[in-house]
Amino acid sequence: MDLVIRHVEPGEYDTLGEITARAYLHDGLLDFGESDEYLGELKDVAKRAAAAEVLVAVQNGRVVGGVTFVPSGGPMADIAGPGEAEIRMLAVSREARGRGAGEALVRACIDRARSTEGCVRIVLSTQRTMHGAHRIYERLGFVRTPDRDWNPIPHLDDITLLTYELTL
Repeated sequence: MDLVIRHVEPGEYDTLGEITARAYLHDGLLDFGESDEYLGELKDVAKRAAAAEVLVAVQNGRVVGGVTFVPSGGPMADIAGPGEAEIRMLAVSREARGRGAGEALVRACIDRARSTEGCVRIVLSTQRTMHGAHRIYERLGFVRTPDRDWNPIPHLDDITLLTYELTL
């Protein structure tokens, strides 16, 4: 298997945006509809790349997934505090799942967090239904932090995001 993790290139923004949006929509992870503004956030890789590190998994020359790594705070951080990096928007295309791309992307984020000066922990938010991602996080040593769970859309009670952390 030829799998490479690297920074996204501008010519790949649309491809990764579609992979990310499809992963969230088709897996039923955006319960609040296709018109939701978060769908636009998922597709806007250029905006993410300007504010954080966007990594892609490339397999046999094709982008099959990606993740946003937020080294320390900044506009892309949802829950990271001082000394924390954050993983956001992990997505792998349906056809590439189960082949290690998701785990390789998370490992790349862990490596980046470890090499970030002053970073002591990496955190992330995930939806209850993202069981495949939960297995990756737990296998890599992340632990649940229920005290940090949060709701990005307060008027929708059933959208509480679960949180995990890995102490470096």
